[in-house]
Amino acid sequence: MRSRAGAFVVACALALAAAPSFPQGYPAKSIHLIAPWPPTGTVDILARTLGQKLSENMAQPVLIENRAGANGIIGSEAAAKAPPDGYTLLVDNITGHAINATLQAKMPFDSQRDFAHISLLAWVPDGVVSLPSLPAKDIRELIALAKAKPGQLTYASFGIGSSAHLAGELFKIMAGVDMLHIPYKGGQPAIADLLAGQVSIYIPVLPSVVPLVKADRLRLLAVTSAHRSSAMPDTPTIAESGLPGFEASNWFGLMTPAGTPPDVVSRLNAETAKALQAPEVRERLASLGFEIQVSTPQEFTAFLKSETEKWAKVVKASGARAD
Repeated sequence: MRSRAGAFVVACALALAAAPSFPQGYPAKSIHLIAPWPPTGTVDILARTLGQKLSENMAQPVLIENRAGANGIIGSEAAAKAPPDGYTLLVDNITGHAINATLQAKMPFDSQRDFAHISLLAWVPDGVVSLPSLPAKDIRELIALAKAKPGQLTYASFGIGSSAHLAGELFKIMAGVDMLHIPYKGGQPAIADLLAGQVSIYIPVLPSVVPLVKADRLRLLAVTSAHRSSAMPDTPTIAESGLPGFEASNWFGLMTPAGTPPDVVSRLNAETAKALQAPEVRERLASLGFEIQVSTPQEFTAFLKSETEKWAKVVKASGARAD
């Protein structure tokens, strides 16, 4: 019996050693989740929704810190310089970790080198909206109008270096049109000027204009993602409206400082996937226009590299600058 018992213990030990393992005792204290953009924005909403569920599942508080400023750079720099122990996380987006790398003359961190990439979280398409009075009912007609009036049409974005700004520049390059970019400090001033007829079109994060589209105050010409949005399934993508291959989605990901132990990263990846699959989380995010997309750390790293290279080409071709 003793030898059999001993063999059983050894077999169990070997099985446990071969199975995926998570760090013992982690987390043992509060986790700080940095959102490097202002409260109520898409990054903040996603961070708070995810943080609440992580806190419930991991039995430790997840404290949200809004460290906004400098196009997301201030908060991301703070996260990059935090101890690599799994107690500082960062939720950020395409602007902070793909576009800024080329748009900014100098960056205080390298998104590839200075972070361990935990998982992609979600994406939100931008839209192309206009007043119903604009003589272009879809993207093909918008391209024709822009070519007939070179330099006369304007497109608004919610900030220099935003996903909307670069989506507009990519559109100009692929469509071969000349349109003037009008940046705003946030979405509300841009919407106000569009409604007042001060700009031709606006490229917003889609959830911010859905109510106005449904009220027939604005016309949604297309969405910028590769696939149609579940929030507006009858609206075509730009890619299927005359510009094959066009894609400009505003994505979000979860990171932690480089050097964080791999088993901690694996635990956070598993907990993140679990949290985002919870029905109440999925329903809340879907109602706001988010499309959930989890990944492995390796997939996120490869995706970030490809996105950085893609938008570097757009930034250089367009001449866009942060200042």
